[in-house]
Amino acid sequence: MDWQGRKVLITGAAGFIGSHLCERLLLSGADVRAMVHGNMRGSIGHLAAIPEDLRKGLEIVGGNIRDGAFVRDATIGMDTVFHLAAITSVVYSYSNPDETVITNVSGTLNVCNAARHENVRRLVHTSSAGVYGTTAGDTPISETHPVRAYNPYTASKLAADNVVESFHLSYGLPVTIIRIFNVYGPRIGRFLIIPTIILQLLKGSELKLGSLTPTRNFTYVDDIVDAYLLMAKNDSVMGEVVNFGSTRAVTIAELALLIAKLMQRDVVISQDDKAIRPAKSEIERVLADVTKANKLLGWRPAVELEDGLKKTIDWIAAGGYDDLPA
Repeated sequence: MDWQGRKVLITGAAGFIGSHLCERLLLSGADVRAMVHGNMRGSIGHLAAIPEDLRKGLEIVGGNIRDGAFVRDATIGMDTVFHLAAITSVVYSYSNPDETVITNVSGTLNVCNAARHENVRRLVHTSSAGVYGTTAGDTPISETHPVRAYNPYTASKLAADNVVESFHLSYGLPVTIIRIFNVYGPRIGRFLIIPTIILQLLKGSELKLGSLTPTRNFTYVDDIVDAYLLMAKNDSVMGEVVNFGSTRAVTIAELALLIAKLMQRDVVISQDDKAIRPAKSEIERVLADVTKANKLLGWRPAVELEDGLKKTIDWIAAGGYDDLPA
């Protein structure tokens, strides 16, 4: 499918993944409307990292995803809607469950209502692999794996997924649900595990981390942008939930040692008890099954973990967070 001249709305466009998706679509010739969370400072977040000559073709609208009228206006005339706006921090959700659930569920309802009213060609909704919890042994997690609300964040994502599915089944809204595992790369949120490790190692050789035993799938952001575009253009995934993630799992300890090696740092790792999550809501083992993504879309992650980590390290070391607007 040719994106040239196609009108696209991206919610959560100022965020990590959203800004990369914006940039790719602008390079592809799409007419992109970027929805950002409005604030008094007028910050456009990671959109500021897009080259200025490319950003000239970007329409930025600021407001709150919880404002139905704002979302409705932003969706007028759109061909495709990529819905990424959400509160995404599990840690934040523990202390702010009300805000997390209301934002993620009501915001998604607003997007569905607007997309339905505007008869959009496709709505791509962002789900989280956190809803699966822990895999059993070495068995990869497929889309048929049981889901559960392990914390307020995953509860909100499950509810939002159900809203999207209900609009597809009840009203025929053309939706796809992209369920992503851990994503990393330049512009990643600074309080996530990969930047936490990198920033500590830039200051010295001692690492203080939470639990070291959980495993995670880390997928480079360019591979995930590929996934969004495939989900937007292929009818084979209409109404489907599809997993996207690396098939390589590493423990947090292994990740820390790998990053230290890439940064040529000797490292001493100690456990910070304050950073450990409640036992019943910690997700211990994650291993992605992307058979469905490969079968329906031909998607497989292309960027090796070491290569993606090098790019992320370079971005952070060069002051990537310092360049963000206040």
